[in-house]
Amino acid sequence: MIPNRRLLLLAACWVFGGVLAIALPAALPAALPAWKLAGLGLLAVALADAVIVRFAAAPVVTRRLPERFAQGVDSDVRLQITNRSRLPARCEVFDGIPQGAKAETLPCACELEPSRNVRIEHPVSMDQRGEAVFGQVEILRESPLGLWQRKTRHLGEERVKVYPNYEPVIRFALLALQHRESPMGIVRRPRAGTSRDFHQLRDYRDGDPFTQIDWKASSRRQVLISRDYQEQRDQSVVFLIDTGRRMRALDHGVPQLDHVLNAVLLVSHVALRQGDHLAVKSFGGTDRWLPPVKGAHAMPVLLNHLYDYQATPEPSDFAAAVERLMALQRRRSLVIVVTNLRGEDGNELLPSLQVLSTRHLVLLASMREGDVQEALRKPVESLRGALRYLAAGRYDQERREILAALGASGILTLDCTAAEFPIALANRYLDVKAAGRL
Repeated sequence: MIPNRRLLLLAACWVFGGVLAIALPAALPAALPAWKLAGLGLLAVALADAVIVRFAAAPVVTRRLPERFAQGVDSDVRLQITNRSRLPARCEVFDGIPQGAKAETLPCACELEPSRNVRIEHPVSMDQRGEAVFGQVEILRESPLGLWQRKTRHLGEERVKVYPNYEPVIRFALLALQHRESPMGIVRRPRAGTSRDFHQLRDYRDGDPFTQIDWKASSRRQVLISRDYQEQRDQSVVFLIDTGRRMRALDHGVPQLDHVLNAVLLVSHVALRQGDHLAVKSFGGTDRWLPPVKGAHAMPVLLNHLYDYQATPEPSDFAAAVERLMALQRRRSLVIVVTNLRGEDGNELLPSLQVLSTRHLVLLASMREGDVQEALRKPVESLRGALRYLAAGRYDQERREILAALGASGILTLDCTAAEFPIALANRYLDVKAAGRL
């Protein structure tokens, strides 16, 4: 229990009255009894007010959290506070939000009527993925006369899951339902029939290529009949995700690993719609494996597997990651290695991916660092700027040399910025399907 501002102000006025009486000796004999009486009265009132608030029944608090949070998206947390006392109460409420979370409306003030309850709904935004902990709810209650404040703590710790923001996946799903993938940037290029499986026969439509016409069925029915194809199904896609220290680099204030996970979710959604199997393997400080999944239940399984991935300060061992993946995934698959390519990776990365490509089709998807691209675009105006430009140019040149060496070895490559990465990776997956490479 702590004194409120009102009590401190009254005490200061009482002290000032005493000082004033001392400064005026002629008025001291008459003012001293009144000053003492005022002090005793203030003390009695303050003690009575303190006793009332100290022994008043503490409010009852319940908290309802959302089933899940999405990173960077406001989600409403509901509090219900019930006043068990017969006296009204003025309160300030602060919810024990996790470290790093944002709650713009806290702390909030409320008036509690006797034996009634009040509901508070406040938005919370989580900045980090993974498991977050809500602490105790703190209530600062004023005494009836407003001289004291009593702090009480309610409830215990509650753990929640914070998932990556998969809004791009949902947006793509809505566009796909309307057969409008192109507004999002995902392009469906014409596909050769050899890359697709026969689905059914149907009536000819204007614009169907002649190579798609089934002449035998057309001669029997005396009308043009076209073959209808569907994408090859039951193929395997494996993500080999780097979670090492290089993925801690920030791009627009967000770690590159977070951009990677959003891209993985988008491509996973596309792949699952194609009927393919999907698996995930991590390396670089973590060693986690999600066996191949398929079907409508696969996206929740994938989200529960990815939501707490964190970049570690450990180095990335490509050779060990490839060795483990070769033992885990024996069926031929499209293996998408997601990393941030560095110049020093050439000696280790190229032999490792060549070994991996003996069994699988390998795609190295590298995310460029935004700071490096900015250094190359920024005009050179000083010696320091020139050194920065040369260093960034050398860094970029080493990346291009490694990518060229990988391409010459038959390994597919993708190199783009964080903003372009999800759509570019989805398009590359669709290109592989179109070419029938699997």
